[in-house]
Parts: sequence; C-alpha cells; structure tokens
Amino acid sequence: MGHFRTGGPSVEVGLLYAESAVWQAFFTKKCHFFCKKRVEKGKNRAVRAFQNTQRVVHWALRMKEKIRKEYGPGVLLIIVLAMAATWCADLGWVRQLHFSPLIVGIVLGIVFANTLRRFVPPGWGSGINFCAKQVLRVGIVLFGFKVTAAQVMEVGLPAIAVDVLVVGITMCLGVWFGRLLKMDGHTTLLTTVGSSICGAAAVLGAEPVVNGAPHKTSVAVSTVVIFGTLAMFLYPSLYRADVFDMSPRETAIYTGGTLHEVAHVVGAGNAIDTEAAARQAAAPAETAPAASAATTPAPAGTPTYQQGQIEREAVIVKMIRVILLAPVLIVLSYLLQRRRGAQGGGSGKVQVPAFAFLFLAVIAFNSLDLLPRACVHGLVQADAFLLTMAMTALGVETSMDKFLKAGLKPFLLALLLFIWLLVGGYWLVKGVCLLF
Repeated sequence: MGHFRTGGPSVEVGLLYAESAVWQAFFTKKCHFFCKKRVEKGKNRAVRAFQNTQRVVHWALRMKEKIRKEYGPGVLLIIVLAMAATWCADLGWVRQLHFSPLIVGIVLGIVFANTLRRFVPPGWGSGINFCAKQVLRVGIVLFGFKVTAAQVMEVGLPAIAVDVLVVGITMCLGVWFGRLLKMDGHTTLLTTVGSSICGAAAVLGAEPVVNGAPHKTSVAVSTVVIFGTLAMFLYPSLYRADVFDMSPRETAIYTGGTLHEVAHVVGAGNAIDTEAAARQAAAPAETAPAASAATTPAPAGTPTYQQGQIEREAVIVKMIRVILLAPVLIVLSYLLQRRRGAQGGGSGKVQVPAFAFLFLAVIAFNSLDLLPRACVHGLVQADAFLLTMAMTALGVETSMDKFLKAGLKPFLLALLLFIWLLVGGYWLVKGVCLLF
C-alpha cells in the first residue's frame, strides 16, 4: 500500500502524459487533414483562377481579332463620315441655320447610303451597326455631363412643372394620334419621343428600347429636324409681332419647354434675346419727354429683363426636359415589355435600360462638380462626336426606298404634335405661371 501511495502521483502523471499524447496525436491528425484540405482547395482555386484568366485572355484576343476584321472597317468609315459632318457643321452658313453635327451627320449618312453605299463591302455592316447601337448607348450616358442639379433649381418650380406636363401630354397625344393615323408602333413612339423631349438625342435614346429598324429612326429624326427648324424661325417672328403676351421668364419657359432640339432652343432664344434687348434700348428714347416717368421706379413685381436672360433660361428649361429622358425610357421599357408578354411575343419580364440609370448617375456626379471644367468640356465634346457617329451610322442604313415606304404619316404626326406644342404649350405656360 505504501508503494502504491508513494507511486500514486507517478501513475497520475503517466496517465496525464498518455492522455496528452492521445489528444496531441488526434489534433495532429486533424490539423494535417485540415491543412491538406485547405491546400487542395487552394490548389483548385488557383487552377480555376488560371483557367478563368486563360478564358478571358482568349476571349479578349478573339474580340480584338473580331473587332479588327469585322467591326474595324465599318467603324473607321463612320468615324471618317462623322469627322466630315463635324467639319461641315462648323461652316458659316450651316452655323447660321443652327444645325448641330448630329443633324449634319444623319443627312450626310443618308446621302452616302443612296449614292456610295453599294460600293461598301457587306462585311462592313457589323461595324456600322456597332456604331448605331453600342456607341449610341455610350453617347447617351455621357450626354448627362451637359446638365447639373443647380441648373434645374435656377429656373424654379414653374419650369419643372411645365416640362413634366409638356412631356407627359405630348407622349399621350402622340400615341393617340399614331393610332388614329394607323401608324406602326415603332415610328409612332420614336417620333413622339423626339417631339416630346430633346429631338434627335431623344430619338437615339429611345431606339434601343423601342428596337425599331434604322430607317424608322431616321424618319423620326427627319421630322424633328423639319419642324424643329421651322419653330426656330417661327418663334422669334411671333415674338416680334407681339402675338404672345409673355414676360421674359414666361418666354424662356415657353421656348425651352416646347422646341425640339437644344440647338433650336439656342437659336430661337438668341434671336428673341436680340429683339428684347433692342426693345429695352428703344424704350428710354420713346419715354424721353416724360423725364419724371423715367426716374420713377417700376412697380413691385414688374417683370424685368436682363441681357441674355431668355436664351440662358430657355436652355436650362430645355435641359430639364433632357433629364426627363431617363424616366420616360424606363416607363416606356416597362410598358413595352408588359405588352409583349401579354401578346405572347416575350416573357413579359421588364428589362430596364441600364444606360438610362447611368445617364442619371452621370448627372448626379456632374452636379458634385468634382471634375475640372476643362475635363467636363472635353467629355461633352467627345460625347457630341460619339452621338454624331451614331446618327451618321443610322443615316448610312437608311435608303430612299425605305424612307419613301414610311409615307407621309410620320410627318403628319409630327405636324400635329408641332401644333400642340405651339398653341397648347403657350396656354400651358400661362396657366402654370399663374398658379405659381
């Protein structure tokens, strides 16, 4: 017993050592198994990453070769034509007509399509289509660098309300008129969007959503060019004739809220500004005999005019309509997908155009004023050239037989919308300004 007592601690220590050895072996085996698994997983991940990298490199090489062989010649052709259109738009007589490079580009493209297009190899068509689709989307996104939130707030709530009402009512009237004229849906929507929002740029923005044929897009752009140019010369004439009784602020809202193109707004606003400045300069001379009246301050609330006010505010109002392009495209995409799903022509799943959200994101980013002005100016210039490329590509795909096949109905639809914007827009501006 004594030996057992004296040896008791040794036995306990031995048991502890044995138990420790067992656990050590167990954990060593587990750790070895765990580490082996981790190493195997790491190897598998490395192999998969290497394989994925190989696939990306092979895809990039294939795309490079595809772009060089399939897209390259067509894209190069469009670049040359777009450069020619930009040069032509800078000519004196073209600038007097306030034709933007986009308009010159589509005209030049249509001329090319009906004269030299037959000499272009068929393989160049993929590059031309690339400019009309992918380049177009990039151009619409970068178009957001022309607008900031500060510009929207500068003109106030009446201008925003007028723009929302003009776009909404014009879209509804355009669809209704198109049904009365029994026009196809693609041409109706493209023409209506062009008249409602911002002319050719809006037509280009709606084209991927509507998914119409290139010649239908060209027809819609042509209607915008014709009636927008007519309005650009008509509005200053009506102002000189005192047909519309409006204050300078109301005139700016009316001009920016109803004219088609941004270039048309600039042209008409500049002409109206010149007339308003001449009237302001002539006013003191007419009231010179009444010296006391000349020194009497104007009553409170009397609208005053500042040099360049109408053109500047009209362009800002127009830019608000440009912003509305994104929500219109989102709603249009939703309705078209629902309609196609109901007719069994598609799944009915709503495909929201990503470039519309990117367009709004660019506007928000531009409003933060993080980029230098020179950089923003460069992006705007690059965007103008990209849109000119897209317009030129659409023109190249438009032959006269397709153009004539559309008939007079698109132009009749554009005429009806033009009358609404001219007459209905006036009363809409007067009513909204009275409310606010």
